Amino acid sequence: MSLGELYERHHKEHRNDGDFVFVPERIPIFKEVIGQGQKVLDLGCRSGALTRHFLEGNEVVGVDVDEAALAKAEMRGITPVVADVEKPLPFPDETFDAVVAGELLEHLGFPQTLIAEVLRVLEPGGNFVGSVPNAFRLQGRLRFLLGRPPEEDPTHLHMFSPDQIRELLADFEDVNLTFVGGRYRPLHPRLLARDLVFTAVRPAA
Repeated sequence: MSLGELYERHHKEHRNDGDFVFVPERIPIFKEVIGQGQKVLDLGCRSGALTRHFLEGNEVVGVDVDEAALAKAEMRGITPVVADVEKPLPFPDETFDAVVAGELLEHLGFPQTLIAEVLRVLEPGGNFVGSVPNAFRLQGRLRFLLGRPPEEDPTHLHMFSPDQIRELLADFEDVNLTFVGGRYRPLHPRLLARDLVFTAVRPAA
């Protein structure tokens, strides 16, 4: 079974079209960073459930291994490209004004390989925005203390702390991290937020 088929089966069994927007607080951050009139690459876009929020006014290319999900993305007006993001991306250097990676890096065996590709395909001064689960939130820590995995999703290969995200984005400029989501997040964002959103800029040539 191919990687795309595995993810298609996983999504059918464990996900639905709205799952990737369960933290709506991400959306205004993504929209502000991306802006309009931009050529945007959305990595791991699936059916475009998140992508549709920044599609208007932009030209968006969506990459995923799940062909069934990409077919839905195409119906939303996203240009679909079937590709494995852990391999070289099928785009020339400096093609995109913005690159998006929403809830993707935690699924990769070697996320640093993709980060190098993001730097390559971004225009100088282009924006990179994405998010990862806040795997070190209190809920995950309690699960670990109880002898259970902090994450239930078997496709999650990495857990990222803020310092690890900053290290991963060391070749970018203007790196910013924001904790979002969670009813009690304002009490202690680092411990109670559901997601960690990052934004960064490719250095000018």
